[in-house]
Amino acid sequence: MLRIAVPNKGSLADTASEMLREAGYSGRRDPKDLHVVDTHNEVEFFYLRPKDIATYVGSGALDVGITGRDLLRDARMPGAREIEALGFGRSTFRFAAPPGRFTELTDLEGVRIATSYPGLVDGFLDSHGVAVDLVPLDGAVESAVRLGVADAVADVVETGTTLRQAGLDVFGPPLLESEAVLIAGPTDADGTETLLRRLRGVMVARRYVMVDYDLPSALVDEAVKIAGGIESPTISPLRDPEWVAVRVMVARAGVNKVMDELYAIGARAILVTAIHNARL
Repeated sequence: MLRIAVPNKGSLADTASEMLREAGYSGRRDPKDLHVVDTHNEVEFFYLRPKDIATYVGSGALDVGITGRDLLRDARMPGAREIEALGFGRSTFRFAAPPGRFTELTDLEGVRIATSYPGLVDGFLDSHGVAVDLVPLDGAVESAVRLGVADAVADVVETGTTLRQAGLDVFGPPLLESEAVLIAGPTDADGTETLLRRLRGVMVARRYVMVDYDLPSALVDEAVKIAGGIESPTISPLRDPEWVAVRVMVARAGVNKVMDELYAIGARAILVTAIHNARL
């Protein structure tokens, strides 16, 4: 059986479990369950602390797992590798300090930096040849400068409001653009490719919808310029020889604009339906 690590709590947990359900797997029903066997799909789920998942997978104890790219980099496990970005849980890591204190990475040489991700920060600064004194903290690092235990912080930045409230401004390049990722261990386990195909199908279904419409056959080339689909639209004849039925996949985010443009050139009976899963 394929052994899969899943976050048991935190910002990634609910979406990861939902994605696996949409991919056809049977997960836990009780949030207290730490181990679930899905015999139909020949997988085992282990619900673990998000920060520990890279360690279990990288050591070979488990085959694959869902975690954050930030947590993967922070663990610094040589055997753990990212195999697919999953499109949720996005975040950006930045340095922050009192305004005007630092402007470049080289300004950090020898200073104290507070962070909840010492492995990630140390690896980033090592790659830029900057040596610092790391102050590991378990959350709420924005208070570290005000309380005098650090000169700067490295943390997740969304809007920057929390940092500004603490009297800090971001500076320098981002350390990392993070999101949820599927990771694998040192060897490719049986069943990994099936899991990957299923998750990719879920991601396609979340990004696209199916659009069906009727159109005068003379306008097909113009319609294809508006919505060309993944490869090309499916075009079927109608009883009226001068009309055709068209089916095409369209990005969900822009579907209303596509419908407006298709209607403007003469398309009618335009219908949009959700895609529950896909294999492309």
